[in-house]
Amino acid sequence: MMSVSEIEETKSPSQRLDGLVAVVTGAGRGLGRGIALALADAGAELVLVSRTQSDLDEVAKRVQEMGGSASTIVCDVTNAAQVTERIEGLERIDILMNNAGANIPEPFVDVTEEHLDFLLNINVKSMFLVAQAAARRMLAGGRGGSIIHMSSQMGHVGSPNRTNYCATKHAVEGMSKAIAAELAPENIRSNCIGPTFIETPMTKPMFENPDFREFVMDRILMGRLGKISDVTGAVVFLASPASELITGASLTIDGGWTVV
Repeated sequence: MMSVSEIEETKSPSQRLDGLVAVVTGAGRGLGRGIALALADAGAELVLVSRTQSDLDEVAKRVQEMGGSASTIVCDVTNAAQVTERIEGLERIDILMNNAGANIPEPFVDVTEEHLDFLLNINVKSMFLVAQAAARRMLAGGRGGSIIHMSSQMGHVGSPNRTNYCATKHAVEGMSKAIAAELAPENIRSNCIGPTFIETPMTKPMFENPDFREFVMDRILMGRLGKISDVTGAVVFLASPASELITGASLTIDGGWTVV
């Protein structure tokens, strides 16, 4: 007969999030919406953040139909005052999905200062501000926490027409490692996820261009685009006790793009 300790060793760690509060930025559409629903399904209480109330209301309604709990915050995550008031001002944060972001594919020599500033603001500044606000709340709570940043496979490689985007995602990867190094003693973890191209209504028009589709599919070794569910599984794992010793990591969800 196995001892109690031996039985414990054979148990798989839980990926349930019951009793935990998860903040998701960019939660109104696309990947953010899917991630919010997955976290709710795992038992988390959701705080949904974006700039559009109607989008947030739709996601909150869906969470409630699932039997979960969700509140909404309209916030411009590039605005430090709003982030401090509306996110750092929350009573509790256990999980942050730092998801808000954007891309403007264009040749390097055509990138304008306006486009450069826009992507630096939404992809780097906002992630820094929101992670900082969440970390302050986690430190005040004394329970630790999990911060997950939406990076990209482009945070690991370069690609034509994506110099601006690659620069921002490489910055996010470095920021996450530094947060992890500093906050590990407080049991606050910081990790990145790096998806490849995900099949959504927003990306569908891009793949109607046969040359672009061939470029992408030649590099995804597993032969298909990503699905939202490919990403949500990774997020729930990194949010949960099943990953409690993982920090400063980057989980690429890229079908092999970055292997070669």
